[in-house]
Amino acid sequence: MAMKKVLIVYAHQSAGSFNAAAKDAAVEVLRAQGCQVEVSDLYAMKFNPSATADDITGEVKDAEHFHYGEETMLAWKEGRLSADLTEEQRKLSAADVVIFQFPMYWFTVPAIMKGWIDRVFTMGFAYTSEQRYSQGIFKEKKAMLSFTTGSSESMFSSNGINGDINITLWPLQNGILHYCGFQVLAPQIFWAPHHISPEARSTMLEAWRTRLQGLLGEMPLSFTPSDSFDCERGFQLKEMPLSFTPSDSFDCERGFQLKEVIEEKHKSEDFGLTVGTHLGKRIPPNSQIKSGV
Repeated sequence: MAMKKVLIVYAHQSAGSFNAAAKDAAVEVLRAQGCQVEVSDLYAMKFNPSATADDITGEVKDAEHFHYGEETMLAWKEGRLSADLTEEQRKLSAADVVIFQFPMYWFTVPAIMKGWIDRVFTMGFAYTSEQRYSQGIFKEKKAMLSFTTGSSESMFSSNGINGDINITLWPLQNGILHYCGFQVLAPQIFWAPHHISPEARSTMLEAWRTRLQGLLGEMPLSFTPSDSFDCERGFQLKEMPLSFTPSDSFDCERGFQLKEVIEEKHKSEDFGLTVGTHLGKRIPPNSQIKSGV
């Protein structure tokens, strides 16, 4: 088997944190398996999370009506992105597996990590209107979330005060990772390590180490394939005189709906297809935290 390359995108301010220990465990175990591991330590790098025109070297195409997505796509094509973005895109291009290690802030990733995603996943490099979801640019790569929570597992249940963790994870795992084509591995969730004993934290880390031994062979989570949606009517290109194609150049009024034949086939099922495409039915349980469900 060829040597696998792993990128860990890490966001925590303290080298003494549980997140740091989880990151270090991943580096150690994966390297012991022969993987080449790179770490983007966002706080140590002082990574700038703000997506601005400074991400582009040289002149922008339309300074008066600046559109970040379109301008960075053109800059990416022409090799005019800023040096920090070029370096992170190099790491991402080389990686077979990407692990995002972070403490969950306000039900999502920390701002510095969201900024990394906003800036590094530029249009053209990470996705296009034609290449997304199951046809996405990164469909040969795997990605996963590994994170700590401040709340207990029971609080993130379907009848808990925080709500179902499957719903919490849908925007991150479907709207970012799967959108760019990644095969999404089940998340590694460290429930409220700050509120448990040192012995319990050690047990958590050992479970993570054990999982890492077989991580590269895990089956990804299931998402509805792109060809399950009828895009023929809603994906007609308008006549545009631009040198690149912005996303609003497409008429999408009627497109991207689940095909009637698939909806009809699923009518008798108790659960919807996914957390997002639930068809007005009950949300499939644990589909965002376990593969094969």
